[in-house]
Amino acid sequence: MFDIIKRPLVTEKNTLHNSSLNEYAFEVDLKANRSEIKKAVEKLFNVKVLRVNTMVNRKEARKMGRSPGKRKLWKKAIVKLKEGDKFDFVAS
Repeated sequence: MFDIIKRPLVTEKNTLHNSSLNEYAFEVDLKANRSEIKKAVEKLFNVKVLRVNTMVNRKEARKMGRSPGKRKLWKKAIVKLKEGDKFDFVAS
């Protein structure tokens, strides 16, 4: 379970979705599918998941000072919880 979900994504946009739509975003393992992510969230946080949307963020060209570089390849999952279920994150 802990190898599927890497970390919660705490941003301004995600915080808005948490309060209004009851959706939470996580960085997840690239090889994890929707059903594995659903099972992991339900087991770790003791909540009922209604829907899981996933997206792969591709490598992106960026400059690292003067030299060119790339951002890493990672996968994001947006999890919608049942009405009344929620959990809080502590931003670090």
